[in-house]
Amino acid sequence: MKEVQAIKNKKAGFEFHLLENYVAGIQLTGTEIKSIRDAKANLSDAYCIFENGELWVKNMHVSEYKEGSYNNHEPKRQRKLLLTKKELYKLNQKVKVKGLTIIPVKLFINERGYAKLEIALARGKKFHDKREDLKLKDARREMREHKR
Repeated sequence: MKEVQAIKNKKAGFEFHLLENYVAGIQLTGTEIKSIRDAKANLSDAYCIFENGELWVKNMHVSEYKEGSYNNHEPKRQRKLLLTKKELYKLNQKVKVKGLTIIPVKLFINERGYAKLEIALARGKKFHDKREDLKLKDARREMREHKR
């Protein structure tokens, strides 16, 4: 079996302060898992919401499987996340706090072949925080180039 690259949400670290991370399973159809194994997914606009005590990921784009027939999946459908009741309760309580949200950070296939989504409890960054992060990033790059 070929090694599958993890699909990362590059904007997550820049737009949000990531407070706590969780790994959740995802309820997928057959053509969705095949597309994910081909690395045909995008997390950039995705977010998580609670509906009826269950956690769902919305706007996660999983491209249609090229060899799928008439029963191919809808690319941007909402997908149920699988967590324990304890984790769901804990997250639901924390999301009720103003300014906190749940965002997907990384989509990967674990060693058993299951698709997993790493989600994070996050707080949005202010403009000056983003500018500060860019300054730190530039400083690190300067240090690395200076060492060479």
